[in-house]
Amino acid sequence: MKPVPVAELVDGVRAGSRQHVARAITLLESRRPDHRAGARELLAALEDRTGGAVRVGISGVPGVGKSTFIDALGMRLVDQGHRVAVVAVDPSSRRTGGSILGDRTRMGRLAASEDAFVRPSPAGRHLGGVARATRESMLVLEAAGFDVVVVETVGVGQNEVAVSEMVDTFLLLTLARSGDQLQGIKRGILELADVIAVNKADGDGTVPAQAAAKELAGALRLMMPGREVRRPPVLTCSAVTGTGLDEVWQAVLDHRAYLEEHHSLDARRAEQQQDWMWALVDAELTDGVRASRSVRAERESIEHDVRCGELSAVEGAARVLALYTMDLRGAGTDTADAATSAERLTP
Repeated sequence: MKPVPVAELVDGVRAGSRQHVARAITLLESRRPDHRAGARELLAALEDRTGGAVRVGISGVPGVGKSTFIDALGMRLVDQGHRVAVVAVDPSSRRTGGSILGDRTRMGRLAASEDAFVRPSPAGRHLGGVARATRESMLVLEAAGFDVVVVETVGVGQNEVAVSEMVDTFLLLTLARSGDQLQGIKRGILELADVIAVNKADGDGTVPAQAAAKELAGALRLMMPGREVRRPPVLTCSAVTGTGLDEVWQAVLDHRAYLEEHHSLDARRAEQQQDWMWALVDAELTDGVRASRSVRAERESIEHDVRCGELSAVEGAARVLALYTMDLRGAGTDTADAATSAERLTP
């Protein structure tokens, strides 16, 4: 098996090579054990070059114009001398595992810019609208010299807020709708937003967008009462005409300045590192269970019995964990603690 060229990737990423950045992210997305080991080595070698970028997460209901917004905003930032990287997470099919990964097409201008990098990434099985390697990809992009890193996530909902746990500022895009202006927006994601922008405020949509922004601002005052509470600003913008984009970006910078002023940026990132650690533990355990020899041998049978109703989901999970525990004990005494932990999960 050909060894992973980690040293070559490190040098290329540090030099800002787009080709090496792409190869490095591909390595991060791989599940192969040797690739995971290479990914850890890569990140360790790049650690001293990370942490300097403005990290922004962007989410919103389908059709709100996230990709068009990022393309327009990104080009404005490039024109101002920034280097902009985008990790655009696409939903994966639960049946085939495939993703459309069409964000490079929707961000055509930004993708073609020498001072930008757009990387579509499949969400896979992971909840939160964020791919497993998203955090790691952000670090590689920072090490390559990109000073603005944007994560675009899929959908909006109570479970799709993982991006807020890995960025400095979470920007929620919304739009004016007939009837209930808050339709499709969950209270949970409003509480997580640091900046809110009502998009498509152009032409006949200008007045409705302004009305929606006013209503959202009123809702936030009810949700977050008190003079000392920082409520996210609610702005209007148009990705098509460019109106309001500068104000939205300034709001992002103002939020970052607020975090720095209150000495909470470092604390926020430290907590994110802790969350990332446990996310990696969860992911590795899940992969370990699925890769277990005994589990792979019995998986189809257990799944069949659960589908047919011969086993409940709880009983099926218990059987899978028992098989995994058996493999851990068979691997030697070094895994005894892990086996005991797996037993605790078994009903």
